[in-house]
Amino acid sequence: MSTAQPGNARRRTRKVHQKGHLSATEFKATCLELMDRVSETGVEYVVMKHGKPVAKLVPYTDPKRKPFFGSMKGTVLKYERPFDPIDGQYDINRD
Repeated sequence: MSTAQPGNARRRTRKVHQKGHLSATEFKATCLELMDRVSETGVEYVVMKHGKPVAKLVPYTDPKRKPFFGSMKGTVLKYERPFDPIDGQYDINRD
């Protein structure tokens, strides 16, 4: 490969991607470069196929996870006598 080809691809993608839309063919040819650009700048791209949007390339955001311990805090509103038996029929009590 010549060194001029990647430069042409970058120049071509900048021109095509001004609105954030690109064809599936363009996406396939410049996928890794687009992923780097999305990661660095946060810009989003819509991939079009036959004039219809089929995919969207967006920056990844890591979902915040709640810690396991304390995750149920505040879910029991009121329970006055926690050691009393609970009324009801259970399989273990049946004859």
